[in-house]
Amino acid sequence: MSKVKEFIRSLLPRSVYRELLAPYHISWAFFSALAYGFPAGKIIVIGVTGTKGKSSVSEMLATILEEAGHAVAISSTIHFKIGEKVRPNLFKMTLPGRGFIQKFLHDAVQAKCTYAVIELTSEGALQYRHLFLSLDALIFTNLEKEHLETHGSMEKYFEAKFRLGHALEHSEKRPRAVVANSTSEYGKRFLVLSVEKQIPFSLNDATGVELSSEGVSFVYENTHVSLPHPGNFSVLNALAAIKTAQFLDISVATSAAALAKLVRIPGRAERIEMQQDFLAIVDYAHTPDSLQALYEAYPDKRKICVLGNTGGGRDTWKRPEMGRIADAACAEVILTNEDPYNEDPRKIVEQMAKGMSRAPRIIMDRREAIHTALSLAKKDDAVLITGKGTDPYIMLADGKKLPWSDARVVREELEKLAR
Repeated sequence: MSKVKEFIRSLLPRSVYRELLAPYHISWAFFSALAYGFPAGKIIVIGVTGTKGKSSVSEMLATILEEAGHAVAISSTIHFKIGEKVRPNLFKMTLPGRGFIQKFLHDAVQAKCTYAVIELTSEGALQYRHLFLSLDALIFTNLEKEHLETHGSMEKYFEAKFRLGHALEHSEKRPRAVVANSTSEYGKRFLVLSVEKQIPFSLNDATGVELSSEGVSFVYENTHVSLPHPGNFSVLNALAAIKTAQFLDISVATSAAALAKLVRIPGRAERIEMQQDFLAIVDYAHTPDSLQALYEAYPDKRKICVLGNTGGGRDTWKRPEMGRIADAACAEVILTNEDPYNEDPRKIVEQMAKGMSRAPRIIMDRREAIHTALSLAKKDDAVLITGKGTDPYIMLADGKKLPWSDARVVREELEKLAR
């Protein structure tokens, strides 16, 4: 069947192929919701969407809800969590299809969770996975240049995201809220949705912002907020979570207490500690904007940067741009393999190197690249390993995949260096 689908896909324009599959995807959404008794109507559902920050906002909001005494379910790129039960997301997709989310919500209701926080994507929306989610609120973080081979243009990318906004408008829940980044032109378009509450957020909401490689702190509504995650992007993510929590009648003081105790978010500026005298950071940054923001979060550090080919078969425009950003920000740049799929991985990193004014180190074995970066680090340096985050596999040609964890490999290589 998969070969037949691929043959048909090769004959048709992408948009036509999608339309042909629409009844299939809608049927899965409806009948799975029906089979599980439309569980979204029995739990408060908050959707989180955007190019960047979805996982961080989801984790922050879930932490705040738990601090307020609620049982929470979370479906994210990182993991699936229902109450105390957690399992990693090994699907290589944020929101799996074929009724996955309806079963997840059913299980959350059965576990007596009162809230579900769900990461939503444009790809999932194009496949109608957002239907029958009965959203109470939708958080929009940002929209950056990404997935253009899939969507065709930024406007079409936005239109796919905005399907989620329409789903919020059509939700039977009351009251409903949209929480959106008001510094984004796309966020402003979300803020005109016809729902009971339109809640903007921006850096202007925070005063006394203090940034360091250890984390951020700021004041919001006369309450001091601190969290152990660096960068202005962490301030924005925290504001999105805090303002959503306010809509859910949770005080800013409760949110501040939760964020102060926030444990590391896997693969999101995740610090790997093995008693070394330098920083070792694993992050998902896989777009130019997110890479720039991560590097800017460590302004006083000598940076040794490991980055990969940003995924084979898509978004080829950003390869030299990623190289250019790393070249400007990092003392040492090591280009390595990431997810080549059916492309030649060496050619991909060579395209990245074209954006650089100096020759990078090219080490195609990702473990060796990480080992080299760690071995080059001196006291107080920052080794920044980006592109994979919590991705569980390196995706190879012909559907083959290699089990992988950047965080695990960093720990193993730090242990070897310590010996």
